[in-house]
Amino acid sequence: MFQKILIANRGEIACRVIDTCRRMGVATVAVFSDADRAARHVAMADEAVHLGGPAPSDSYLRGDAIIEAARATGAQAIHPGYGFLSENPDFVQAVEAAGLVFIGPSTRAIRAMGLKDAAKALMEKAGVPVVPGYHGENQDPADLEAEAGRIGYPVLIKAVAGGGGKGMRRVDDARDFADALASAQSEARNAFGNPSVLIEKYILQPRHIEVQVFGDGHRAVHLFERDCSLQRRHQKVIEEAPAPGMTPEIRKVMGAAAVRAAEAIGYKGAGTIEFIVDGSDGLREDGFWFMEMNTRLQVEHPVTEAITGIDLVEWQLRVASGEPLPARQEDLHITGHAFEARLYAEDVPAGFLPATGRLAHLAFPDWARIETGVRQDDTISPWYDPMIAKIVTHGPTRAVALRALETALVDTEVAGAVTNLDFLIALTRHDGFRAGQVDTGLIARDLDDLIAAAEPDPRARALAVIGLAGLADPAVKGGATLWQPLRRTISWDGGDALVEVLGPGAARVTLDGTPHEVRWQGERWWVDDTLRRNRIVRHSAGVSVFGGRTVTLVPLDPLARDAVAGGEALTLSPMPGLVKSVHVEAGQQVKAGDRLAVLEAMKMEHSLTAARDGVVAEVLAAAGDQVEAGAPLIRLEEEETA
Repeated sequence: MFQKILIANRGEIACRVIDTCRRMGVATVAVFSDADRAARHVAMADEAVHLGGPAPSDSYLRGDAIIEAARATGAQAIHPGYGFLSENPDFVQAVEAAGLVFIGPSTRAIRAMGLKDAAKALMEKAGVPVVPGYHGENQDPADLEAEAGRIGYPVLIKAVAGGGGKGMRRVDDARDFADALASAQSEARNAFGNPSVLIEKYILQPRHIEVQVFGDGHRAVHLFERDCSLQRRHQKVIEEAPAPGMTPEIRKVMGAAAVRAAEAIGYKGAGTIEFIVDGSDGLREDGFWFMEMNTRLQVEHPVTEAITGIDLVEWQLRVASGEPLPARQEDLHITGHAFEARLYAEDVPAGFLPATGRLAHLAFPDWARIETGVRQDDTISPWYDPMIAKIVTHGPTRAVALRALETALVDTEVAGAVTNLDFLIALTRHDGFRAGQVDTGLIARDLDDLIAAAEPDPRARALAVIGLAGLADPAVKGGATLWQPLRRTISWDGGDALVEVLGPGAARVTLDGTPHEVRWQGERWWVDDTLRRNRIVRHSAGVSVFGGRTVTLVPLDPLARDAVAGGEALTLSPMPGLVKSVHVEAGQQVKAGDRLAVLEAMKMEHSLTAARDGVVAEVLAAAGDQVEAGAPLIRLEEEETA
């Protein structure tokens, strides 16, 4: 077994690896960028080495600097985590050339599965079913369009070197193919340095089921399946294991196909075979097809660990150090059901746009498994994936595990950054999801209802006003203090309310013209004679009410100004990012919905469109500019009034 390893990653996966290493008595070396000097993974590791600037290209993608850090600190092996260099065969080759061990598969295995088109051809030879499509080298747009027509719409354009939904576009009509292809290739070139794409038939009611495999370079086993169908914009939101509706017979066939895939390339370490499954008529032995292989540990690996009782990181270390597979297939069994929800800093109503901000308050239930790389007062940076945590629950049945997930999310408290927490809670209460009726289109179909279900109710807002008025503070819960008036207006950024103290432990909050009677006894809150399971927390960013649908009120900034005034319309950057392109110029007439600019942020491209018809008065940013959230990009001329 290794005595010391270096973890070539950051955030929650680096912390996850450190946890197992501590238990096994293996010393750890962390690496960090300028943005991560005070990060949790740096504090947890035994040693830490600075790599460079905040951009991944200046830090976590610097393979030479990482290898030098490992050698300088006496590390014997490098664990890549996921993302960054985890699936870069050139990095693996350099690690081994330096006399170090790469805790993962061989260069040959990564290359074999690194390009989706070549991987599919290899899988066909191994007897693994693949989706109908075009995986050839010809990238001529006209020929690709012809192939799409041959396959039949709808089709899916996918970057051959892709992952995480980047370089992927669904096309339902031949008239939209050319634009979708150009957009996918541009995003793929930027994300992976390779604009090549493949074309696949789009399954209309698809499910995304993946099989965890593990090999020692000679033989492989599978650790059953995970259902990752609950997605938005091709990004996974909630994962579970085992898959709803899975039978022992189908599991056996799908698991055997995954093992054939792994053994066909002499796979070593943890990997995942992803299948696209036709869910239109239940699961069938002939209704699944190979999609891709992830030659690394997956983000959602904790659900597999929960149902098998196996520490996959421990297995990675043991096999990489020379041990054979720790178990045979017949030794592996499923116990119960598990869920994982991904808590992100993102603005759901705005289209799941990534968000940034300082975590003014952060607390998790101590009974659930929490995978996180941040702490209270840490800042969500624009440089990296905005994941805050993964919340994992396990139970004897799917219903029990899902109820536990709902409770864990309700008990999670986060303030200072916009998050998808309420959206996740709404998903756990979705009737179809509760019944196990999942496919990759569920969120898109029911998005409006899910967002509406996540909106806070007026009673929770009334409690937030009580907190902002200072009446929730322990020192004044018995009533108003001597220096507070009994009747006053409380204002915040976006509204105000009238608060009247009625006596010890009682007040009336008039909000949007509706009065709400609030009473409190210790930690118990009553609003309109309804007992509330809420917690009121005052923090540096304002006041938040947790316990269901989060409400946060930010004290009014008297210096704040509206960004749209005098009939002008400013297009503001919705997040920190890079201006990829600008599509208008001063004096140009635009219509509502016209594309004005493209912003690149959090590894994705976002189109910014005109809010109304008008004439461009001024272009305030140029391609290549790095801008902050709220920065003005395009100004339209003042609207004419009658």
